[in-house]
Amino acid sequence: MKLQTHVPLKRTDNPIAYSSKIFLVGSCFVKNIGGKLDYFKFQTLQNPFGILFHPLAVEKLIHRAVYSHNYQKSEVFERDGTWYCFDAHSDIRGQSEKQLLEKLDEGLRLTREWLQTATHIIITLGTAWVYEHSAGNSVVANCHKVPQKQFSKKLLSADGVQVSLENSIKNVEEINPHVQFIFTVSPVRHLKDGFAENQQSKAHLIAAIHSVLSSRVQSRNLLYFPAYEIMMDELRDYRFYEKDMVHPNGLAVDYIWEKFKSTWIDSEIYELMDEVDTIQKGLQHRPFNPESEQHQKFKEVLRTKIAYLQEKLPFVKF
Repeated sequence: MKLQTHVPLKRTDNPIAYSSKIFLVGSCFVKNIGGKLDYFKFQTLQNPFGILFHPLAVEKLIHRAVYSHNYQKSEVFERDGTWYCFDAHSDIRGQSEKQLLEKLDEGLRLTREWLQTATHIIITLGTAWVYEHSAGNSVVANCHKVPQKQFSKKLLSADGVQVSLENSIKNVEEINPHVQFIFTVSPVRHLKDGFAENQQSKAHLIAAIHSVLSSRVQSRNLLYFPAYEIMMDELRDYRFYEKDMVHPNGLAVDYIWEKFKSTWIDSEIYELMDEVDTIQKGLQHRPFNPESEQHQKFKEVLRTKIAYLQEKLPFVKF
């Protein structure tokens, strides 16, 4: 008896290994997959401008990074003693104009460096709803609690999202023509936009991604991972959500990670991942008596395991 429907998955022929370099950008679901990759000590860079919810914000970051368009004083602003930029999340802020501009330009430098050398780029889209700043007549990545009357809200069409994704792909291919793109749609529902409006938004994102994939049917470098579909179909129960009933909880993240692993992580490195997991759990262990002989032996064994692993993976740091 089958009590659950399963989203069909196919193992990729271009999997992620420990030699891979993975750039992750987009909505907050990036933190879930990126957090797992970080835990297992893969080489990653995620969201150098903080969480970016919609495709236009991702496109702008990629374009500016690829063409080294540094930020100017006119592109940052001060609110309540703190400096912000409409192109970045509020996590990227400064106590002075100079400090913020340096952070932004360093983020662009890092992004360009990783876009040039990445083997895999994971782009996660959260919403097709965007806010346009009336004064600058431009779509922002984050409103930074600036009064709502200064913005107009609009829904990107599926065609508009498709154009934005195509632009991002073309910009990256200018400096890294063989990189593997992995597109996902975040399973986090943006219910503040409205229930029907959230569904409409997700539909536009999904339609746009699949239009891009079908328009490049000969390209094996563009693929889709169905994180949204797995959450909506295989995990259709509120026990898989946080208390806000919007964000996937730890159990759901673990489940989707296992699906991602089975599809995208090279099975030949599973044993190495188990070694990393053992070390991570050892480092998190809190002894009852830190000074005991038993714990000193435990630490020595752990140091030996770390040294042995670092011989095989020199870039790994604990």
